[in-house]
Amino acid sequence: MANVLVIYFSAYGHIHKMAEAAAEGAVSEGHVAKLVRIPDFLHPDNITALLDHPERRRGAENSGLSSTFRVGGRWEKYEAAQEVQQSVPLATADDLRWADGIVWGFPTYYGSMPAQVKSFLDLSGSLCASGELEGKPTGVMTSAGSIHTGHEATILTSIVPLLHFGMVYVGLPYSQNPEYLTADAIGGSPYGPSTLAGPDSSRSPDERELRMAGRLGARVARFAAATIGIK
Repeated sequence: MANVLVIYFSAYGHIHKMAEAAAEGAVSEGHVAKLVRIPDFLHPDNITALLDHPERRRGAENSGLSSTFRVGGRWEKYEAAQEVQQSVPLATADDLRWADGIVWGFPTYYGSMPAQVKSFLDLSGSLCASGELEGKPTGVMTSAGSIHTGHEATILTSIVPLLHFGMVYVGLPYSQNPEYLTADAIGGSPYGPSTLAGPDSSRSPDERELRMAGRLGARVARFAAATIGIK
């Protein structure tokens, strides 16, 4: 039996749902899963959705891409999603130490991981120096506004810092995930699960996307159980 940590950052709740599915996938195979979240930046000027706040975006709703993204309307979604997540414990370095395998989840920000997640990794540098995460299986899942907004690039670029910590990357093989072998507008790739949130963040994760997230949790758990104590 392995300890699987599902650690995530979610501004609008899409990755929160994917993280829950990943944890359920690990538990379904008899492993222990812990769900923790990386918080948003605390200072008001650095909050992820600040530019979506109606007071800051007055008049922008009808201009250019803003009419597609509906940026003004997303502030309420952000506040609602944060309220739902208040019961999820905040992530610590001790959570990473506890884990035999780690699943990361976060949205796509310009083709890479959000600054909130990178900051968490930066502040966990002692774990890299000590080698405490070396040999632990890990995987990444993400969300993106649409098929073309970087969900695959985000996972690929995020592998790099995880390798610096010595973690062993686990992806999603074709034979086990037929859902992403489709022309339908859903997430998922050999690199990891993903969900398409929609340009205005109004879409909820598709059941097929959640199944892939669950399989990643189970797959990381299996690798972790097989490699406990091996570096």
